[in-house]
Amino acid sequence: MKKILGYSMMMMALFLATTSCDDVLDQKAVDAFNEESVFDDINLAKAYLGRCYDFIGADNNQVLGLREDLLAGATDEVLCIHRPGSYPSVKGIMSPDHLGHFGNWRFNWTTWALYGSVKNVNVFLANVDDVPVETSTDEELISRMKGEAYFIRAFNYANLMRSYGGVVLVDQPYELDADFLSAQRSSIDATLDFILSDCDDAIALLPDKDGIDQGRATKGAAAALKSRILSWSTGVLMNGGYEASNELVSFQSGSRTERLEAAKAAAKAIMDGTYGDYALTGTTDDPPVNMSQEDVMAYADNFFNIFTQKGEWNNEVIWGIQHLQSQGNTTTQNRWWGPNGYHNWGNNGPNEPVVRKFEMADGTPFVWDKYNAGDDFLREATATELEADPEINPYVGREPRFYATVLFDGAKWMDRPSDGAGIDPEGRVQTGYYIVSGDTTAGLDTRQSFIEGWNGTKNGYYLKKYQDPATVGQHFNNQNSWLEFRYAEVVMDYAEACIELGGSDLQAGLNALNMVRNRAGLPDRVTTDQDQAREWYRNERQLEFFGEGDRWYMMRKWMIADEVIEDVYLMKIYHYADGSKRWFYDTAKSVDDRAWDDSNYWLPISRTEINKAPQLQQNPGYN
Repeated sequence: MKKILGYSMMMMALFLATTSCDDVLDQKAVDAFNEESVFDDINLAKAYLGRCYDFIGADNNQVLGLREDLLAGATDEVLCIHRPGSYPSVKGIMSPDHLGHFGNWRFNWTTWALYGSVKNVNVFLANVDDVPVETSTDEELISRMKGEAYFIRAFNYANLMRSYGGVVLVDQPYELDADFLSAQRSSIDATLDFILSDCDDAIALLPDKDGIDQGRATKGAAAALKSRILSWSTGVLMNGGYEASNELVSFQSGSRTERLEAAKAAAKAIMDGTYGDYALTGTTDDPPVNMSQEDVMAYADNFFNIFTQKGEWNNEVIWGIQHLQSQGNTTTQNRWWGPNGYHNWGNNGPNEPVVRKFEMADGTPFVWDKYNAGDDFLREATATELEADPEINPYVGREPRFYATVLFDGAKWMDRPSDGAGIDPEGRVQTGYYIVSGDTTAGLDTRQSFIEGWNGTKNGYYLKKYQDPATVGQHFNNQNSWLEFRYAEVVMDYAEACIELGGSDLQAGLNALNMVRNRAGLPDRVTTDQDQAREWYRNERQLEFFGEGDRWYMMRKWMIADEVIEDVYLMKIYHYADGSKRWFYDTAKSVDDRAWDDSNYWLPISRTEINKAPQLQQNPGYN
């Protein structure tokens, strides 16, 4: 696979290659190697476009890559244990002066810093038609590169729109004497139209996935972006749910029904194969009835392996990046997220309320108080009771994605490093405590562990998804994949549009929803009730995309953040010498206090940016 990274070195190599020995004294200085020089040579123009890829998301692949702190930490899904205060939106304290990760640092793809990337693309588009071409192949390359540039710009603007609503629309390079104080935010209607226009231009110019290096934009990627932004635009948030009369954050033209129809059509075109051959990985046939644990784990492995792909993509991937040792494009997910008992940093542990949303293997809901009605905090059982009904253990008998996503107490993981192998020869996660003759020994993966306890989980879980089981220890790089667009998102966007349209479309939406469920080893959902279908859909979406960042957009789109953002607590687990066990969700003291303020449904423009351009209108709810 050819990677689309490291173009700074390519630019220098191409500069040297265009300098002959004969005229070495008759060359432009390095500081004169400017736009004019770049667009005098097709290879330099190609390298410049590569740099535009490098800075998607404002700063060196902040979108197309894995990172230590997840956007999911700004939702109900996971807890960032090292920097919880950097998520001010779930503390109810976000302001233009206090953005935390939503400032120009961790989550750059959500920030005003994207205009740096937009500027680079605009320079490319303004000059690429002047690049000398000698062959029809050169002409085809120029056309394709323009399509890539339109995609990159649309991608950046889609992220701006999903963060702020209507934004400043710029499609030309700024001149040195440009009057930045005249720049104004456009309406959310105009912003959507701008993005869709760029998407359509990209679709028209780009090849399908078989006609371009893996990692570059394709027709399918541009179509998936179009589907994503149209689906986002159907949300309650921007269709009168929040500041209905404000054109920056709420549509003033058209109807939500029209937008739902557009989103449905965009997703369906991809599903019909218009832009290439895409499919869910694994079978979408009805799963076996009464699946064995072996069957469950086969489905779990199929799902887990989507995120550790190496080499040629499978058909689920529409656009993404691989972190591969052989290409020097690595990541350290195991170090950042793995259990402390493996000498890792334990970040981004799943929160208990969402852990409970994963169903049982037969598709029935997980019910915590199944054995003691009304008690949502305690489960306990003797060894005899556990032998008679293993599902008293809340981690037994769950759906496949649970085992692909969450590392829980007793989960089989990897072999321990030498200092823990004697205590845990099986390589099973230990987030509980072991009580023998009144003495308590902390599990290796708790905050009382003798192995780097300060990195232990605060809520009782670790995130398995995206980790690499072939990488042991914190001093080694992972080989993982980040999938920015995968086919499951398209299918779910189609399902949502159909369910929200209701009527004759409702069954089509359920059919699409059931494709995703069946691939996950779960049986069909069946209902004629739109509200029930909507509830099922939203739960399914969260579990399918758990940890991928999708939830931050969805809980805002649906305006449910005030319902789901709540304090985080620890699941305490006790193992006794006689084989009995106890699971206690301790809500007496939170490990992370949380609150929600409705103004945080949209990000504020930072004070720094407002000071640069004070004429810009701030989002509602912020001073």
